Amino acid sequence: MKILANDGISQNGITTLEKAGFNVLTTTVAQEQLVNYINENKIDALLVRSATKVRKDLIDACPTLKLIGRGGVGMDNIDVAHAKSKGIHIINTPAASSESVAELVFAHLFGGARFLYDANRNMPLEGDSNFKGLKKSYSKGTELRGKTLGIFGFGNIGQATAKLAIGAGMKVVYCDPDVAEAKIDLDFFDGQKVSFSLTNTSKNDLLKNADYISLHIPGQDNYVLGKSEFSKMKKGVGIVNAARGGVLDEVALIDALENGTVAFAGLDVYESEPKPEIKILMHSSISLSPHIGAATLEAQERIGEELAEQIITLLN
Repeated sequence: MKILANDGISQNGITTLEKAGFNVLTTTVAQEQLVNYINENKIDALLVRSATKVRKDLIDACPTLKLIGRGGVGMDNIDVAHAKSKGIHIINTPAASSESVAELVFAHLFGGARFLYDANRNMPLEGDSNFKGLKKSYSKGTELRGKTLGIFGFGNIGQATAKLAIGAGMKVVYCDPDVAEAKIDLDFFDGQKVSFSLTNTSKNDLLKNADYISLHIPGQDNYVLGKSEFSKMKKGVGIVNAARGGVLDEVALIDALENGTVAFAGLDVYESEPKPEIKILMHSSISLSPHIGAATLEAQERIGEELAEQIITLLN
């Protein structure tokens, strides 16, 4: 059987699949050429990440497909229901990249609280001529310890983020209508374990009480954070979106940054991705990364292995 990993797959995933008798192709095929490539090569399984879109027209035009896999959590680039209606297996890797995304969230949070996103822009330009001035302008950083992190969406990634927050000495509140209660286990290097019980809170209470907010929800039809929500937040809140572009109103975010409601934002995803708006890219209070939440070597190995194991189970 032939597998096309159009957005790539780790070597350990390839090795596992090849040992099981699968032929793995890692050619990156342009979206507009994908249907022809799949049909000409009689591809049985298509593996994607966020770049490749697997919509109804592609699914209908590729009768050889038996499985579609997403290396990651969100499935909004795949017409899942339609694929299932055609008898196609749909798989993803919901837990494999949780820790990687959570660590990126905290990279943005730590960097934002100490103005590193801006210092790293200005030090190369003024570090030798205005050192004291820069030191003064970045001298009002804040600590995360003792602050409240509000998390929207409390699945695998939200809970992984909560673990880091608790480890950093933060209080955690979350809003997720599908998770009434959650137990967070912190495992330490010496074998010790500490458990924390958390309960779901309302959206309004989270907005009112959080010093920092992190988004961990799938794509939505409407904004989760828009003008109305920003008006309910504490003044000086920090916001990180490493979930999906479109869950955060970027126009309202710019306004909230300008009026001081939001002190800084960390964005890994964007409404107009892969061409973020210039106002976002140039804003001095936004920490930026190019959708790399799951892009660690460790996460890619876990994703590759998990995809391989599921494919072998379903197709062999």
